[in-house]
Amino acid sequence: MLNALPTPAQPLRIGTRGSPLALAQAYETRDRLAQAFALPHEAFQIEVIKVTGDMVQDKALREIGGKGLFTREIEDALLDGSIDIAVHSMKDMPVEQPAGLLLDCYLPREDVRDAFVSLHGWTLADVPAGKVIGTSSLRRRAQILARRPDLTVVEFRGNVQTRLKKLDEGVADATFLAMAGLNRLQRDDVPLKALEVEQMLPAVAQGAIGIERRADDRIIEGMLAVIHDGPTGVRLAAERAFLAGLDGSCHTPIAGLAEIIGDQIRLRGEVLRPDGSEAICDDMRGAAVDAAQIGAEMARKLRGLAGEGFFTLG
Repeated sequence: MLNALPTPAQPLRIGTRGSPLALAQAYETRDRLAQAFALPHEAFQIEVIKVTGDMVQDKALREIGGKGLFTREIEDALLDGSIDIAVHSMKDMPVEQPAGLLLDCYLPREDVRDAFVSLHGWTLADVPAGKVIGTSSLRRRAQILARRPDLTVVEFRGNVQTRLKKLDEGVADATFLAMAGLNRLQRDDVPLKALEVEQMLPAVAQGAIGIERRADDRIIEGMLAVIHDGPTGVRLAAERAFLAGLDGSCHTPIAGLAEIIGDQIRLRGEVLRPDGSEAICDDMRGAAVDAAQIGAEMARKLRGLAGEGFFTLG
């Protein structure tokens, strides 16, 4: 634990996964902290931690444990003092943190949209019937099957570079990536069509970076408060309350997006059967200060409409 602001002799240790995107997010966090406190980059140390989700590539996440597979080892390192903060993609984060850890700092949110990626230059509507779409996301799988039941969807895991390589190899005809990740990696070369949120509602917290800390570390608490983006925090309060109310995990196809309009917040949510045969949507508005309550209320409403067994995998 730091006793004062970090220095090159006692750097702040930033824990992250080792993918190019995860590293880009860790460097963004370092740069924002360095600028905020006029510190040199040498006052920070990036610690790459191997996580189960990255090591197992031949199975769907829902088959081997869900979202915690991208966070568990990093959180263990935070708890045992091996690192000082942990940088996460918020769409990968379970809604509950281990005892002793807090997630209360978010960086400004990037583009929330999904990108439809095809080497043929297709839009989603243009894809010929029978073609193969690759995705590891149960949410995207269900949304595609709901919109284009004439397509075949196959499991398609890996980071940005791996998925593009799989397209080149013909494993699938098209896939999806997050616009936020492509923007952070500056991948202007990827052949994509951005899907507006009206076409495909994104994953809860898509495009947001969260920074986790130990609850009793007051030095880190003060540092992170300076770079925290309030509007992103309000939006995620609504979205993650919605997810929590639905027991959201990699086993359930759920989409959600909150937007701030003046002093109001608009929350759109969608739950789908895993096979895409049914989708239930809602759209609520209320005071931004009530963001979490709005998310919880939408979850209760959609859970009631969905009924028992709605999310059962068939």
